[in-house]
Amino acid sequence: MATISQRQGATATAMLGLGVYRPERVVSNDEVCEVLDSSDEWIQSRSGIRTRRYAGPEETLVEMATAAARAALEVSGIAADDLGTVIVATSTHAQHTPAAAPLVADRLGSRAAAFDMGAGCAGFCHALSVASDLVRGGSTRYALVIGVEKLSLFLDPTDRSTAFIFADGAGAVIVGAAEAAGIGPVAWGSDGSKSHVITQHPGCQETGAEHPVVQMEGTAVFRWAPFAMADVAREAVAGAGLELADLDAFIPHQANLRITETLARNLKLPEGIAVARDVQDSGNTSAASVPLAIEAMVRHGEAAVGDTALLIAFGAGLSFASQVVTLPPVAGI
Repeated sequence: MATISQRQGATATAMLGLGVYRPERVVSNDEVCEVLDSSDEWIQSRSGIRTRRYAGPEETLVEMATAAARAALEVSGIAADDLGTVIVATSTHAQHTPAAAPLVADRLGSRAAAFDMGAGCAGFCHALSVASDLVRGGSTRYALVIGVEKLSLFLDPTDRSTAFIFADGAGAVIVGAAEAAGIGPVAWGSDGSKSHVITQHPGCQETGAEHPVVQMEGTAVFRWAPFAMADVAREAVAGAGLELADLDAFIPHQANLRITETLARNLKLPEGIAVARDVQDSGNTSAASVPLAIEAMVRHGEAAVGDTALLIAFGAGLSFASQVVTLPPVAGI
């Protein structure tokens, strides 16, 4: 019998650099309420959101992803030719074929293996874990992970449960070998019994001219995320061989400020651990929210390169993933 050889990769991985893209247009609650039957006071009390960003027609999902990727490559000192894998986490690439990742790779001048990952708002944390394992397994030397969304195209502006929440943006990281582990073991899973809580309507197999929009049962999400995710976060910290007191920052998916604060309380985070609150100015950017929140914390001095941070993301599926990481250098900072 022939013996099949296997590759052996890096013993440890880390995020080598991070880049983001924030659309130019800032949208206030007052502007949202020109169509939505609501108010700035109500929106802030329910979500903590003050502003969000909507991409213009020229700021396509692929162009935003490419811009974030170029920034990540530059700060990492990695050439596009060195990329072995490109993973785009998104729920809003508007067509099944071709996927967004090969288009991004082509714009970067790379012929890397490229594929999209659909895990809703948890997509970035899923893709980060997959990229780390690919590098450790020897399948790739450097992997590019991008979380990107253009949710403004998939909103019903009159829906009081979603119209003020979702927004656009992109964040990208380069994953490669490191002397010490900078990406901890992932704690992840799914609960398909709650798949009805966040959906797209109409579905892809439904005919008609109706434009698909995101629909969400906000109360059900709030009852689930801050409580069930506390156990997942603790599992990620324990898997990394750490205690909560070892953390410098907590960076959850920016779903809603009330969810973030309730989750932080349920975790009983020790005093002094910085908590990401980028949702206030960026809205919920789904798969892009975690890398955007990392960038915002470093830019505002709430966290620093080299800090130990707990990431967790959760969303449609329902899907969730969490890991402890070392914060990477950030482009432009």
